[in-house]
Amino acid sequence: MAVKDRDRFSTATRLKLLGEQTAARVYRSQTKRQARRSRLTGRAALLALVLCSLIVALAYPIRQYVSQRAEIADLERQQEQARARVEQLRDLKARWQDDAYAKQQIRERLHYVMPGETGYIVIDPDAAKQSRTDLGVAARPWYANVWDGVDKSDHSDR
Repeated sequence: MAVKDRDRFSTATRLKLLGEQTAARVYRSQTKRQARRSRLTGRAALLALVLCSLIVALAYPIRQYVSQRAEIADLERQQEQARARVEQLRDLKARWQDDAYAKQQIRERLHYVMPGETGYIVIDPDAAKQSRTDLGVAARPWYANVWDGVDKSDHSDR
């Protein structure tokens, strides 16, 4: 029995026993890690699936929201422009209420003159050189355009 007790307390035996215990602990910790890893991987996959589903489900409403916000901003800009135009037209209407402004515009646009005045029209020399054929349809008198339309329709029937 003394040999057995001596073997039990020998350094080699103790080292062997410690190695086996350490190996068993390492093996147990590896199996626990592997078990944890497999559970974590499943959870991660489920989390990724849920996140992807949320992204897909929310993509269309978010796109609609962004486009509607852009449309609202555009409409607000148009409304602001319309308000500015209304204000300009109100100013113009107020100016036309003034008799002096109306007389000035009538004299300028319609070439009216007051009694006792002599009216002169200065012709631009460059404009006088331009022939009547060079003028576009918009610059011609309206009755010339009508008559050309009648002539063209007459010729197309033949």
